[in-house]
Amino acid sequence: MSLLINIDASLSCWLLYTAVSWAWGIRLTLIKMNERKTINLEQGRDFMQKGITKLKNILEGLPEPQFSSEEYMMLYTTIYNMCTQKPPHDYSQQLYDKYRESFQEYITSTVLPSLREKHDEFMLRELVKRWSNHKVMVRWLSRFFYYLDRYFITHRSLPPLNEVGLACFRDLVYTEVNGKVRDAVISLIDQEREGEQIDRALLKNVLDIFVEIGMGQMECYENDFELSMLKDTAAYYSRKASNWILEVSCPDYMLKKVQNELLSVYATQLLEKEHSGCYALLRDDKVVDLSRMYRLFSKIPQGLEPISSMFKQHVTAEGTTLVKQADDAASNKKAEKRDVAGLQEQALKEAFEIFCNKGVAGSSSAELLATFCDNILKKGGSEKLSDEAIEDTLEKVVKLLAYISDKDLFAEFYRKKLARRLLFDESANDEHERSILTKLKQQCGGQFTSKMEGMVTDLALAKENQSHFEEYLSNNSNVSPGIDLTVTVLTTGFWPSYKSFDLNLPAEMVKCVEVFREFYQTKTKHRKLTWIYSLGTCNINGKFEPKTVELIVTTYQASTLLLFNLSDRLSYQEIMSQLNLSDDDVIRLLHSLSCARYKILIKEPNTKTISPTDTFEFNSKFTDKMRRIKIPLPPVDEKKKVIEDVDKDRRYAIDASIVRIMKSRKVLGYQQLVMECVEQLGRMFRPDVKAIKKRIEDLITRDYLERDKDNPNVFRYLA
Repeated sequence: MSLLINIDASLSCWLLYTAVSWAWGIRLTLIKMNERKTINLEQGRDFMQKGITKLKNILEGLPEPQFSSEEYMMLYTTIYNMCTQKPPHDYSQQLYDKYRESFQEYITSTVLPSLREKHDEFMLRELVKRWSNHKVMVRWLSRFFYYLDRYFITHRSLPPLNEVGLACFRDLVYTEVNGKVRDAVISLIDQEREGEQIDRALLKNVLDIFVEIGMGQMECYENDFELSMLKDTAAYYSRKASNWILEVSCPDYMLKKVQNELLSVYATQLLEKEHSGCYALLRDDKVVDLSRMYRLFSKIPQGLEPISSMFKQHVTAEGTTLVKQADDAASNKKAEKRDVAGLQEQALKEAFEIFCNKGVAGSSSAELLATFCDNILKKGGSEKLSDEAIEDTLEKVVKLLAYISDKDLFAEFYRKKLARRLLFDESANDEHERSILTKLKQQCGGQFTSKMEGMVTDLALAKENQSHFEEYLSNNSNVSPGIDLTVTVLTTGFWPSYKSFDLNLPAEMVKCVEVFREFYQTKTKHRKLTWIYSLGTCNINGKFEPKTVELIVTTYQASTLLLFNLSDRLSYQEIMSQLNLSDDDVIRLLHSLSCARYKILIKEPNTKTISPTDTFEFNSKFTDKMRRIKIPLPPVDEKKKVIEDVDKDRRYAIDASIVRIMKSRKVLGYQQLVMECVEQLGRMFRPDVKAIKKRIEDLITRDYLERDKDNPNVFRYLA
């Protein structure tokens, strides 16, 4: 007999103990505070200055050991004590000023002189170094002065420490050098246009400063760099365009790295070139040239509009044809495997998504892709494919997933099917299972696959646990479950949620449960075991008059059959009462045992449906040519449950995203909040604007947000 259990760490006692210990810790701290000596302002400043000077020396590369935990705690504690002393010795305001002055002094005495003495590319390298050091300094000083952020700044509605530190660099450094930096960057870009090699990594790091210095806004990048860059680019390519347009084909023209003015002015003429324009590239499947076209035109305002009609119409028509073929096949019950390789090469993402996310025969693309993976990975699903062919197919599947909007829906469908493969030993190859998880992790991130990886790890640990259980039984001769018992212990958070009923087990099984529970308590007393009988299987001997047949059944089916060891005849109501199951489950059980292929029970009346007025008795004359048969339960459509679970998770994800955004921004308009929320969640699913609006209203009722009194379309974060 095989049963499955989910486990949940039961931490209530540990949490209670921690809470008590923590309360005592607070009490002791308060006693010490009452006894401590007052720290005067000069004494505290001198001590802090030593720490700040040490930090500056480290940033300048001078021989200085790193901060020890004791030094860090002493600095933090000193500042904490100076902020919590009774007036007039509460120096919170003076420390807030000292925090700002520390940056101003360092920038004025060290940073600006080092930048003023360098020019061009050398000045850019120095700026990148100084910006990086400044962010380190902000991070460390903000830790030392953290108590100010928690109380003083919050109560006074002052700018937080992190913002003050970055503002010092912006006001003193960026304001002075941004013009020189812009000119130096544009000069490097001009050099590359003329064929010279430049340091692109340096260029990226400098442009990141234009973005980061805006502290969440793009005005600095757009006003201080982008406008000048666009003017320079337009002037440069305007000089080149008049000659190129007459001499070369469309793909060669794009190879010149043309942008902005060049593409805007000649877009129609380029795209309609008879032998090398957009239609020709689509027709001839010139993927590299199409990719370049998309990339370059997307960089100019409305750049994609002139080509969108030709591009999307072509790809949509091709994709719609494929979908219609698949839908027709499904309607005729001639399901065909989807040509993953063919789909992958059809077009770029924007147009590809138009048909890639269309459903087929009532099933979403996410479900179809998960089912395709299951067919490849389970036993018998890929017997005709070599290992190399399977790996190649899995690689293409993962690439195709990039075009699926509802990646979270795919993940849940895939997790459900993976669970069945693992729990019922249906995986064809463990290496292929691990391989696709690695590919999915690379494509979608560690969070996407963390539960799936946990499931694989759980199975390995479960095997060890079973070995320990067998050792326990062999070492305790007085303890025996009476039946060969295999228990798979699972961690609740990794696996899909399963129904857990208080099934009234037969006496034989009750003993098994008790023996395993006693064994498990020898290992840990802080975990709660929940038995998932719906996933269990049992091998039982059916002693029929013709011969004995071994029956492979579920735990529910076994419990039902064992009732007939004590009674010759049972009604539907008696079976439901003795098992303590719902109507739906009892109907499925009795149908599998009396109406399907193997009629282990005789039903009165002899119909194909189960009714509450039916009665059942053991079919002693049952026989089969096989000595071992598996009696399946009617399948359950889990699609609705998966979709409901995903919708619930999406509500939590939208809530978390809104709170995360508002916690960072404090005040934000409705449209901007929706846009940022969509952008944050877009990697996993495409959130519905109505759903976001509903979650905002819910967060308002729960006092996470509030509407601005003067403008109802502006929201404020409530700490």
